[in-house]
Amino acid sequence: MLAPTAAAVSAATATTTLPRPPPSSIDLRRPLERGMALPLQPSLPPPLLLVSANNRHKAVVVMGATGTGKSRLAVDLALQFGGEVINSDKIQLHAGLEVTTNKVTEEERAGVPHHLLGVAHPDVEFTAADFRREASRAAGAITARGRLPIIAGGSNSYVEELVDGDGRALREGYDCCFLWVDVQPAVLHGYVARRVDEMCARGLVDEVAAAFDPRRTDYSRGIWRAIGAPELDAYLRWSGDEGERARLLAAAIEDIKSNTRRLSCRQRAKIQRLAKLWGVRRVDATEVFRRRGDAADEAWQRLVATPCIDAVRSFLRDAAVVAAANDPPAAEVVPVFAPASAAVVAG
Repeated sequence: MLAPTAAAVSAATATTTLPRPPPSSIDLRRPLERGMALPLQPSLPPPLLLVSANNRHKAVVVMGATGTGKSRLAVDLALQFGGEVINSDKIQLHAGLEVTTNKVTEEERAGVPHHLLGVAHPDVEFTAADFRREASRAAGAITARGRLPIIAGGSNSYVEELVDGDGRALREGYDCCFLWVDVQPAVLHGYVARRVDEMCARGLVDEVAAAFDPRRTDYSRGIWRAIGAPELDAYLRWSGDEGERARLLAAAIEDIKSNTRRLSCRQRAKIQRLAKLWGVRRVDATEVFRRRGDAADEAWQRLVATPCIDAVRSFLRDAAVVAAANDPPAAEVVPVFAPASAAVVAG
C-alpha cells in the first residue's frame, strides 16, 4: 500500500538524518576530484578528440522537456563517442529523493560517468552561477581526459547560463552541438501521468514521507522544490480519519501529475526560444511514446538515437577536417571519431 501509517511517518522522521549543509559558497572541487560517478567499463576505450581550428573543444548539449528521454539519449551518445554526462537538472543535482526526482539509476547509466548528480546538500540553493562554475570545471576535466562532455538535463535556465551567461563559459572554450528531444504535448502528458503512477509504485510516497519534517513550511529551496514534496505535505500532516487521508493522497498524486504537465509546457516554451538563438537540431520522439515495449525501443533507435548519433558524428568529423587542413603537413592527425564496436559496448 502506498500510504504510510502515521506511526511509520513519525518513525521515519525521527530516524532520517541529513548531512550538514556545506558553506553558503558552494565549491564542488573536491567531490569532482574524487570522482563522483561510475568509471567507464574497462573495455570501452576513450576516443581522442581534436581541438578545432578555432582552438575550441567540442561539447554536446541535450535538451528536452521532462520525461522526453534526455538521460537515455545522453547515455546513448556517451557510449557511442566515449563521452561523460554533466547533469543540468537543478533538482537532481541535490542529494536525496532518488525516486521523486527521477534520477538516472546506476543500471541506466550503463557505466557512463555522470557529474553533478546528487552532489549538493538538500537544503542548499544551488544557483545558475554555481552551476556555470561547476559545470565548466567538470567539462574541463572531461576534455582533459580526451572525452566528450555531454550536458543533459531539464533546467534550461542552467543551460542558458552556462552557454550565454557571465563570461559565456561554454561558448568561449567549446563548439557546441545542440540536440532537442521533442514530444507532442498531448502525447507527453499522457506518458507523464503514467510515469507518476509508476514512480508511486516504486516508492515515491514512502520516500517523501521518510524525509518529511513537520517543522518545514518552506518548499521553495533546494531539493524540497521537487514536484512531489510540496504536493504531499497536507497528506503527511493529516492525522484524522483514514477516508480523508486517502482523499488527500489521491489529490496529491493528481497535483503531482498536473504540476509535471505544466512544468513540461514551460520547459518546451523555453527551448523553443533558445532553439531560435542556438541553431538547435530537433528530433521528434512522439511516435516512441505512442508505443510500448520492443516497438518503443525500435522507434527510439530509428527516430531518436540514430539521427542524433549521425548529427554528433558529423559535428565531430567536421572539426577533424578543419583541424587537419590547418595543421602543418608533417603533423599527425588523430581521428576525432573512434566509437567502440557494438560488441565492445555490449561488454
